[in-house]
Amino acid sequence: MTNYVFLTPSQCWTLPWQPPVTMGIPVFILAGLLVHFVFLVSIFDIYFSSPLVHGMTPQQTPLPPPAKRLVLFVADGLRADSLYELDSNNTSHAPYLRGILENSGSWGISHTRVPTESRPGHVALIAGFYEDVSAVAKGWKENPVEFDSVFNESKYTWSWGSPDILPMFAKGASGDHVYTFCYTAESEDFGAQDASKLDTWVFDHVKSFFNSSRSNQTLFSALNEEKVVLFLHLLGIDTNGHAHRPNSREYKENIRKVDEGVKEIASMLESFYGNDGKTAFILTSDHGMTDWGSHGAGHPSETLTPLIVWGAGVNYPQKVTSQFFEDNFLKEWKLENLKRLDVNQADIAPLMASLIGVPFPLNSVGTLPLEYLNNSAHFKAESMFTNAVQVLEQFKVKMNQKKATTLSFLFTPFKPLSDSEQISFLKKTRLYIQQQKYDEAVSLCKTLINLALEGLSYYHTYDRLFLGLSIAMGFVGWTTYVILVIVKTHTNLTKTVQSSNKESTVLLYGFTFVGMMITFFLLIQTCPWTYYIYCLLPVPVWYAVMRELHVIQNLAANLWSLPISQSLGFILISIVGIEILVFSFFYRSTLTVGLLVFAGWPVITQLWVQAKTTTSIWTVLCALLAVFPLMPVVGREPNIPLVIAAGLLTLLISGFSLASSCKSENKYRNNEDMKIHFYQMLSIALSTYVVSNTHNSLKNKQGLPVFNQVISWTTLVSSSVLPLLSPTFLFPRLFSILLSLMATYLLLSTGYEALFPLVLSGLMFVWIHMEQEALQHYGLSLKPKLAVFNFTYATDITQFRQLHLDDIRRSFFFVFFIVTAFFGTGNIASVNSFDPASVYCFLTVFSPFMMGGLLVLKVVIPFVLVSCAFEAVQVTTQLSSKSLFLIVLVISDIMALHFFFLVKDYGSWLEIGTSISHYVLVMSLTIFMMLMNGLAQLLTTKRLELSRRTKHHAT
Repeated sequence: MTNYVFLTPSQCWTLPWQPPVTMGIPVFILAGLLVHFVFLVSIFDIYFSSPLVHGMTPQQTPLPPPAKRLVLFVADGLRADSLYELDSNNTSHAPYLRGILENSGSWGISHTRVPTESRPGHVALIAGFYEDVSAVAKGWKENPVEFDSVFNESKYTWSWGSPDILPMFAKGASGDHVYTFCYTAESEDFGAQDASKLDTWVFDHVKSFFNSSRSNQTLFSALNEEKVVLFLHLLGIDTNGHAHRPNSREYKENIRKVDEGVKEIASMLESFYGNDGKTAFILTSDHGMTDWGSHGAGHPSETLTPLIVWGAGVNYPQKVTSQFFEDNFLKEWKLENLKRLDVNQADIAPLMASLIGVPFPLNSVGTLPLEYLNNSAHFKAESMFTNAVQVLEQFKVKMNQKKATTLSFLFTPFKPLSDSEQISFLKKTRLYIQQQKYDEAVSLCKTLINLALEGLSYYHTYDRLFLGLSIAMGFVGWTTYVILVIVKTHTNLTKTVQSSNKESTVLLYGFTFVGMMITFFLLIQTCPWTYYIYCLLPVPVWYAVMRELHVIQNLAANLWSLPISQSLGFILISIVGIEILVFSFFYRSTLTVGLLVFAGWPVITQLWVQAKTTTSIWTVLCALLAVFPLMPVVGREPNIPLVIAAGLLTLLISGFSLASSCKSENKYRNNEDMKIHFYQMLSIALSTYVVSNTHNSLKNKQGLPVFNQVISWTTLVSSSVLPLLSPTFLFPRLFSILLSLMATYLLLSTGYEALFPLVLSGLMFVWIHMEQEALQHYGLSLKPKLAVFNFTYATDITQFRQLHLDDIRRSFFFVFFIVTAFFGTGNIASVNSFDPASVYCFLTVFSPFMMGGLLVLKVVIPFVLVSCAFEAVQVTTQLSSKSLFLIVLVISDIMALHFFFLVKDYGSWLEIGTSISHYVLVMSLTIFMMLMNGLAQLLTTKRLELSRRTKHHAT
């Protein structure tokens, strides 16, 4: 019988130890990377697989259409209120379009969905479905899944505009009947003197194209065919909105130019076709824009876009005495007496198909907005019936696919649309049409469409619960195993006991049998290969847990010996701490509360008694950092003077540091080190100048100066090299890292966030001192002197101490500071709600991947500062990097399990993007921490010796 000795918490975590033989570190790391990669990828398979299905029969209205041709104007980035509102003189920014909606057409608002970006908006408009998020991985340029569109179903489509939008519809078209005319990508310059030239280019080329057709009989004949689409993509408004904001003179003037261009094109086409009355026109937008010039989120200014339809087959304005909408815009726009016909963005695709008589796009989920049509009740009923059958076709294909991959006794059909119900709906609708009960037929069709869409969603998410539970089991098993590894190898809480061969064999055979049963079950259902990974992963994970059953028993016996209040208190504090971290992802102000609690930490632990000055500075810096999460999200209102102030403050601090070094004749610095410091100060000064000068240049429409661009890219490259040339003593090296990264961060800043790294770094410097004091407080008096501590020799430490409870607090501090670095200035919104203003010092020509990479770099810089500081904490407290890694792994995995069930695939792009980002962030925390730890070790311990330098070694 084993005798257990009760130890107090501080004793049991600090006794000398020899780690037992366990899984090798490389094997453990590889297993951890594999497990987390599967967990990470799983959300895209479970939540964001493509909803599209193929194999449907095209559906077309049997009656002749009202129009022979359709002209689609998409004013990229045009807000509904910007088009409909009147200026101070009660005149419209778009007088021609205002006259159309008042006298000869129908109007309303098109409500966009996820995400409010150009490509998904155009896909919804032209193909009729809301594109899945997987397209973002290709920069919204390539088609992740080929799809049908109004252009593909047309006889001919000619399109003019951006090279980012037009090619995707030509690429997805069958045959050779969709033609594109694009300007160069370099034309999309946010710093251009006049972005409206992009729209002028489109209008000029359309007019030139039609003029040239008069001498080209083949082209002339094609243009006079039926089922022709002309698509004009107008990007100038979006570009001016990003560069100058939607309330600017440039944005409003661009709307006037678009209005004039639409008028000219409409007049030219009527003349070309001899006023035959067979041309239908639609003007709308792919998305709106916030007041600060970004889009991507779910703000009404981004999701409310204009829709004006006129010409062949379109209703005239409908007078009303009153109408109610929650947004209360009608009175402001002085349009309260004209009926407003709102639609969902995907509804425009079936409207276009109905007007020119082409089959509805096969993947469309839109509902035909009948109030826009000026046609017979019979035509409307037939069109609605076609729409219903087209959506039902998708439902039937999706249902049959799921039925074919599910065992019959396990298959649960969507009951509201069983086979008999489908037949009943179709027979009743056809009977109503034959009996000329058109209103009843339309009502029945709308019901059928809604049920079919519900059914599509039902079958698309059919396996979600099953797969989610499999991933959750893997999560819990892996987290349990990591906790057991920590207890087994980094504490003295358990005693190593070897399992008998018989027990091990039974365990192995048992889990092997379970794995074989799961494989057989998936095999007979012909499930995708990824299902095997998700369902089989928990088997080896829980096998590893059960092999450590004796560790669980020993741990339970020790914990059971502790006072209940002590055990429950520790568990409660741990849970509350992790929940605070989770809560902070949704409410940034939680970070403020956490930082204020951190400010009082020295008082609670009596550290203030032995380090009053350090404690006072810690409290002040915690309070200063706590202000940032309360500030508005970065990017809303640029404030270049604050960026300049941050640069000058950095120069002041670095100048004071240089003066102090010279005054004290610091023996750890030589002339070369002083030169490096001076060069870093010069980089800060140049960055401050470049930010100021670039802002003024763009404001004056003079573009991005080449000198500023060269300095920016040079600073970016040099910032990764300069720290490696500085001394490896603790504070000189950390300060060198701060100066180099700060130079780049200034170039990427637009406002108050430029001050964030300074305050964060100040707190990190004090944290290092505080942890030294904590070591003495917990009885570990052998602490190094920070003033002479050299990172280079810290790697020679061979004796790492065991964990004690305070190391869990250190790990929690690290995770909290990482989260603060990420959300402290709301940088996540800069990525999700794309705002190019942050990268204007580097480039102004639209380049999604380059701009996205620079924005990610901006987010990473505070991470590097925290990681380098924690590297200092780790080596100065003689803390094992492996034990630290495991504690952070447990914290991040528990958080990840929360976010796995909070991932959204609906709502605004901000909601979807945020839910993905939350999960990806915590799932990547392990890999990210390893990368940051490696980068921190490189930045802190390595030193480049220039050939002309005299090598200097500290003694």
